Amino acid sequence: MRHALHHDIFLRQFGRTDGQRTVLWIHGLGESGLGFERLLERSDLADWRHLVPDLPGYGRTAWPTVPLSLAGQADLLADLCSDLAAGPVVLAGHSMGGVTALLLAERHRSLVRGVIDIDGNKSPGDCTFSSKAAAMPVAEFVDGGFDALREKVYAAGVDDPAQRGYFASLCQADPVTYHLNGEELVTMSAKTGDLALRLAALSCPRVYIAGAPGGASAESRRMLDEARVPVLEVAPSGHWPFVDQPDLFAAALREFLDEVR
Repeated sequence: MRHALHHDIFLRQFGRTDGQRTVLWIHGLGESGLGFERLLERSDLADWRHLVPDLPGYGRTAWPTVPLSLAGQADLLADLCSDLAAGPVVLAGHSMGGVTALLLAERHRSLVRGVIDIDGNKSPGDCTFSSKAAAMPVAEFVDGGFDALREKVYAAGVDDPAQRGYFASLCQADPVTYHLNGEELVTMSAKTGDLALRLAALSCPRVYIAGAPGGASAESRRMLDEARVPVLEVAPSGHWPFVDQPDLFAAALREFLDEVR
């Protein structure tokens, strides 16, 4: 794993050192690229180049003066792809990152070879953490609400390694950015079926990797089925299938990457 700054974005890179066959990993709400590190150190993934940024306001990238919207994230990542990849990339987005990947693929189609949506938001039932932020004004969230959310994640992490990892990233996250992106996720997820239908409508290959039984909500799974989005299930798993079942997740990932190689 190689660490660097690229235009003030903290960036991890793994695998190939050229720009060919690139996967761009997009983390979720409050998270960072740290969550993907153990997965991407696998030798069976090293024949692809993996770019793993921390978005502004998250992880080791500086907190922005003005928080970045999901569309702003998509445009920023498009610039990163243009700078560092030799041709279209595969997007792998987890949770909020799945929504950002969708926006990037819609707004910058020529840059995208395929989309891997990992338990990305599709319905209100997926807004486990974002709904807590969106339920209060930003000032209230900054002045105690974010601390309370982190404490709940810390307590859950006693028995759940994935939530322990989430807590580590939350300790670096900007609460203002978290609140804005949380509100956006709640609003977009409330448009019944819209996100699933938009994923289905992409012109590039796409797949949804679902943790089960503790990942995507039953309503989201129904929406994906109705939209005829291909779904690969990783079980037993929660919302972080790449942490809970790294071998099964890597096999599902390879299945898709081999198809779009």
